[in-house]
Amino acid sequence: MSDLDGAVNLTAAASGDGRAFERVIAPHRRELLVHAYRLLGSSSDAEDALQEALLTAWRALDTLREPGALRPWLYRLTTRVAMRFAERRGPRMLSWDAGEAHDPAAPLGPPSGGPWIEPFRDPDPARAVERREHIELAWMSALQLLPPLQRATVVLKDVLGYSSAETAAALETTTAAVNSALQRARVTLAASSAGNESAPTRATSATAADRDAVRRFSDAFAASDIVTIVELLADDVRFTMPPLPAWFDGRQDVRAFLAERVLATPWRLEPLGDVNGHPALLGHQWQDDAYRPAAVMVIHADDGQITWIATFIEPSLVAEWSGPAR
Repeated sequence: MSDLDGAVNLTAAASGDGRAFERVIAPHRRELLVHAYRLLGSSSDAEDALQEALLTAWRALDTLREPGALRPWLYRLTTRVAMRFAERRGPRMLSWDAGEAHDPAAPLGPPSGGPWIEPFRDPDPARAVERREHIELAWMSALQLLPPLQRATVVLKDVLGYSSAETAAALETTTAAVNSALQRARVTLAASSAGNESAPTRATSATAADRDAVRRFSDAFAASDIVTIVELLADDVRFTMPPLPAWFDGRQDVRAFLAERVLATPWRLEPLGDVNGHPALLGHQWQDDAYRPAAVMVIHADDGQITWIATFIEPSLVAEWSGPAR
């Protein structure tokens, strides 16, 4: 869109033209959704926050005079709404944040705990393979350790590259407050990284060896070939499955759980592309004489060995990932 077209659409949108507003917003919608997700750790919350922010933008668009100011203005609105959501709903977590690893022979118990970090459901999945966008699940978990102000400061400065003054304007605070919040946040993140091997990483895309490991894992899972699956697992592999709080730590316990519980029924796995920067699979479990969607599995691998099988089995979440919109 040229600057002239942008100015024309902005003027029309400010006059109440809904289609012009959509044209103005469209180039920014996905990046704003990713931004809200970073702050909230939930695709559903991010969607709600973005809709509220865009409604605010629609109502106040006549106060914006320059098309070039649109993007930072939208980021400010989205940040403020997402921070309100974060303050109201509290931090989300990963399974090991909620409790100790589970005995694979013990009853799993009912869904509980949380609220859990959710995988990011990208409206433009073709772009998910281009680069990691600081939305890896472990990075999201570390961000959730921060109060909303510190979390937003880290995202705006360290991820988006805003200056301290721009960050202060977005957060309606002072530059000194921003610098102080950033310093405290970096201390917390550094401590998280030092104490948790699954803490945030900035790695490049999965290697060919990692993707081959995921392909072999998928084939072995569908064949109930536990021997091959175990060969692919790292010694310190983890298996999580929110909303069940139970999770398993180490090759021996993950093997026992998969062999004795999960693979007791047949499965088929379908590639989902990259989710949160890692290859993902949609698991179809044999239920009531048919294969039915039952799990979204985000597979983390390192040097060809699987280190974390992040499985999500919340029925509503699985339905979203298996529906026509996918």
